[in-house]
Amino acid sequence: MKKLLIIGAGILQLPAIQKAKEMGFNVTVVDMSSQAPGIEYADRFYEVSTNDISGILQVADEVKPDGVMTLATDMPMRSVAAVAEKYGLHSISPTVAIKATDKIEMIRCFEAHNVAHPWFEVISSEQDLEELLKEHSIPFIMKPNDSSGSRGVVLVKNIHDMKEAFEYSKSVSKSGLVLVEEYMQGPEVSVEAMTIHGETTILAVTDKLTTGAPFFVEMGHSQPSQLPEHTVEQIKNLATKAIQAIGIDNSPSHVEIIVTADGPKLVELGARLGGDCITTYLVPLSTGIDMVEASILLALGQEACIIPKFQKGAAIRYAKCENGILQQITGLEDALKDESIQHIEIIKREGDIVTSIHGSGDRIGYVIAQAETASKAIEASTRALSKIKFKIKEEA
Repeated sequence: MKKLLIIGAGILQLPAIQKAKEMGFNVTVVDMSSQAPGIEYADRFYEVSTNDISGILQVADEVKPDGVMTLATDMPMRSVAAVAEKYGLHSISPTVAIKATDKIEMIRCFEAHNVAHPWFEVISSEQDLEELLKEHSIPFIMKPNDSSGSRGVVLVKNIHDMKEAFEYSKSVSKSGLVLVEEYMQGPEVSVEAMTIHGETTILAVTDKLTTGAPFFVEMGHSQPSQLPEHTVEQIKNLATKAIQAIGIDNSPSHVEIIVTADGPKLVELGARLGGDCITTYLVPLSTGIDMVEASILLALGQEACIIPKFQKGAAIRYAKCENGILQQITGLEDALKDESIQHIEIIKREGDIVTSIHGSGDRIGYVIAQAETASKAIEASTRALSKIKFKIKEEA
């Protein structure tokens, strides 16, 4: 029986753990939390942080896996790459893992390979802020170079907010470095791809809905993209070029792009499956391709099927409500009556505190729909959300 080591056993990795067990593989998971939901589905569990490379290598020495992977999270890809390098497994190299997880290294790589990207500067102090203003004008984006899930990303709209924005981004940056970028405006998309033995195949282009300024948290996705066909082709070509520039040869990729007035430009990419249910729900619902299964097979060095079986529309929309203490949730059964609705997940529980959305962890829940077209799937998910009511009590 083939042995698969999955880095992480949280809610994001759960689909991979469950799928690997369904496929008949022996699954070992590592996670810093002994309460992680994926543990009960695995054959073996080790309480090790997903970012503890030396600790995970010790686990690998004991398990001797035939494949290693994670799902929908960036920094653990460094651990994946370290294990893959030591055991000669199918994944990216440690050098590529750094380029795919350090935003500064990433954008410098794009620049070196002529991949369209925003202008950028790297700063670490308030003095750097003063120098920055000599070269660039407000507005611009600030982001930590080693975070994910929109944490620490903020739009600076005026000089009075600049210092506070810098402190916010730096507080989330483990290295203390902050990446300042051009504020790109236009439709935002993500691209889901699989690269096998150096050959990249684009599986889906996803339209993205965010909260907008100042935090840009993702509140919805839909497939296939409704942008003009020639624009979608430009997006696909740019994503492929970015994947090649980073050096990804055996891995799924999640690439984020903004279509500016000057054409598509890279935001960033991850050498892993996309989160926000894009690869676990939307790609299968819109194309019939099981990206989780394909990634497991790729990690184990086996042939993966990435041929579309059909073309439909799929969408996810996240719920919004007032801030306070969540007291009651109603309307779920009514929302599920629509045959287009494939899944509803309420992340917050009664008694939880609901806050303003500054990062993906602040979202309260979501609805996923499938229909003949993307627009119809969006309409169905939005309609279902309108039936779900959240009773909120103001905090004392």
